[in-house]
Amino acid sequence: MLGSPLKTLRVNFFPCGPWRIGPDSGDRDRVDRIFHSDTVYSAVSSAMAQLGQIDEWLDATARAAQPAVRFSSCFPFQSGPEGTTDFVVPPRHLWPPPASSKVRWKGAKFVPLSVVHDLVHGRPISEEAWAVDSQSECLVPIGTQGPFRVSVRSNAAIDRDGSGVEPHSSACIEFARRAGLWLDIVFADDAARDRWTDPIVSVLKLLGDSGLGGERSRGWGRATIVHSSCTDMHWFPEASTTGEIAWWMLSLFHPSNTDTVDWQRGNYSLTTRTGRVESDVRSGQTKKSTRMVAEGSVLVSASEPRGSATDVAPDGFPHPVYRSGFALAIPIPLKVAS
Repeated sequence: MLGSPLKTLRVNFFPCGPWRIGPDSGDRDRVDRIFHSDTVYSAVSSAMAQLGQIDEWLDATARAAQPAVRFSSCFPFQSGPEGTTDFVVPPRHLWPPPASSKVRWKGAKFVPLSVVHDLVHGRPISEEAWAVDSQSECLVPIGTQGPFRVSVRSNAAIDRDGSGVEPHSSACIEFARRAGLWLDIVFADDAARDRWTDPIVSVLKLLGDSGLGGERSRGWGRATIVHSSCTDMHWFPEASTTGEIAWWMLSLFHPSNTDTVDWQRGNYSLTTRTGRVESDVRSGQTKKSTRMVAEGSVLVSASEPRGSATDVAPDGFPHPVYRSGFALAIPIPLKVAS
């Protein structure tokens, strides 16, 4: 039983300039191409603290048996004359297609949602129609460019008295016109949606003004926030009638004690998340690392994976620091339609 479609809020970030999404390695000349769900949760939690709602927010999410709010990771989108294309990390059990002499399918980290629908329904992907944009690692219509490119920008730190200069460079993502990142927010029920929609939208607008990601002091990471009304999220309604169901992860996932994932099946990858603490009490210390299931993974489970929030505060830190591993998973047929 899949239950009722999920109550969802769609948010689009229209960047006002470069973004820096730091890689787990910390290398300044590299960037990550996904703004991960745990980072979204951390940023929202920090903003909730500024608005004086942190205790209620943590009680409803990190400290709750069932979180009232879950976030997907942020994925690229691009608008054009024919509409908006939402890109996503494709389900690992369906991607890449069979090898082609014209398209290196496995070079695409993101594909349009329309392509995922074709894969689910067993429709072939035309090698004449698509190409992989090397900069963004997106599968795009042949002859077009992707929604962003990676660039390295130079800067120099100058002492207050002007006696010393320290040049450095940082990699960033530069978005095309009318391109950006999309995010889905899922609420546990109507009461959670009514309680948290307005605060979350306010918090995201605050974050859009102040910036998300790295190099915010340079004005990076700012964006105009556009949100759409809550809708029902059920991308593959036929999943309940086409055999065994799997769960396609649109977020990072850290299993809870009650999750019943069959780890001998499915198709998944793992990633190690680290990062630094940002707190009014003490900042800059390294969080404890967490092994997590990555976006695009396909898990086999008797029920929808729930996930958990983990306290990753450094030893002796004065308060908990939560890393969200709550699952935002889409039911998807385990086998391709014939």
